[in-house]
Amino acid sequence: MNELERPESNLIVDVVAGISAAGGLLFGYDTGIISAALLQISQQFQLGTGGQQIVTSAIIAGALLGCMGAAPLSDRGGRRRTVMVAAAVFIVGTIMASLANTIWLLTLARFVLGLAVGAASQIVPVYISELAPARRRGRLVGMFQLAVVTGVLVSFIAGYLLRHDSWRIMFALGAAPAVVLLLGMAFLPNSPRWLAMRGDFEGARAVLRRVRGSHRRAERELQEIIDAHDVQAPWSELAQPWVRPALVAAVGIGLLCQLTGINAVLYYAPTIFSGAGFGESSALLTSVAVGVAMIVATLFGSWAVEVIGRRTLMLWLLPGASVALFALAALFHLGATTGPNAWMMVVALLAYAVLNVGSLSVTIWIVGAEVFPLSCRGKGMSLVAAAHWGADLLISLTTLSMVQAFGAGGTFLLFACVNAFAFFFVLRYVPETRGRSLEEIEDRLRRGVFSTPEAV
Repeated sequence: MNELERPESNLIVDVVAGISAAGGLLFGYDTGIISAALLQISQQFQLGTGGQQIVTSAIIAGALLGCMGAAPLSDRGGRRRTVMVAAAVFIVGTIMASLANTIWLLTLARFVLGLAVGAASQIVPVYISELAPARRRGRLVGMFQLAVVTGVLVSFIAGYLLRHDSWRIMFALGAAPAVVLLLGMAFLPNSPRWLAMRGDFEGARAVLRRVRGSHRRAERELQEIIDAHDVQAPWSELAQPWVRPALVAAVGIGLLCQLTGINAVLYYAPTIFSGAGFGESSALLTSVAVGVAMIVATLFGSWAVEVIGRRTLMLWLLPGASVALFALAALFHLGATTGPNAWMMVVALLAYAVLNVGSLSVTIWIVGAEVFPLSCRGKGMSLVAAAHWGADLLISLTTLSMVQAFGAGGTFLLFACVNAFAFFFVLRYVPETRGRSLEEIEDRLRRGVFSTPEAV
């Protein structure tokens, strides 16, 4: 038996993370493309504020349902097959959206896309985390968020380049990565932890030997999995007192990731800035700049979660995000959107995007995929995704109405306060999980020391 770690095992895990994270690319593209498409759709279908918010929110409503439905599907059929189902739904929804000839058909198409987005957000991070070694888990799961923001940036660039063409082309472009995801997943292994939970220990052993490169390491990890849990638990397991600290930490981050306002910027920045006096092209270019900032932030965050830790990263960056939004709110209250003030607005917006995305948006999927015990990890991650999409639905349905009622300055002031609250939430409820195996994290939950200073 070869006890040395084979270099190709790292390559296998990288390929697994890379192909499965394509679900994040679709996630980002399909949620972000509405930012530019909405400018054309509103004119073609004569949409008011309510209609714009409904079309934007349809994908979020679908995601909320999709992430909850993915949990039992992934527990029964496996993580890999669930991702493949999501890819197929992506293709169907994309075709429907690009061919829609009424606003209601377009809304339905975006709801179908949302089903796939929600399923991907629930299962892809779990699948990657259950295959990745502890020392690389944060960075590899972080690839999902990197793919999300890459999809957002691609959607912003496509929206700018196609601003004089049909919005149908914008939606149709999402089909290509969906096909890649569907075909690529067919050749990837199942999650070893899911196989063990189903009682297929030989299958789990074979996968672990393939992705760890060391038979001894694979045997040790398999025994840890068996000792921790090997059965599925009902939804009620999440309400058990010993699981509750994980639920509070993960769901709290899921909620705050959206309530701090990042998707309000993603969906409505061109609309808000156009309404404030920016030209349409300038507003769209502002969104492209935000997309680039999100890529930079995610690259930094994906590195930092393994170097300084998940909790520390959030505590370092969230105060700056709050300050940036306070500055943006003050600039909107001043009212000038030309000259130095306009540039200062863009700088404040980009600073907020970097600091918020580089903290909460990077860690939401990592922490959510790490902290729950194996027996209810799929269901727990569903609640994290549901919290994320539920808060996102609230934001997408109310942002333009808040801007009308309180002005852009008042709206960004509210988001600044929520970012400040997020800092104190992380300080109190979120432990450090960097470098710990999933089974070690579960053991700390069982011993009641999950969020004690020892876990930091």
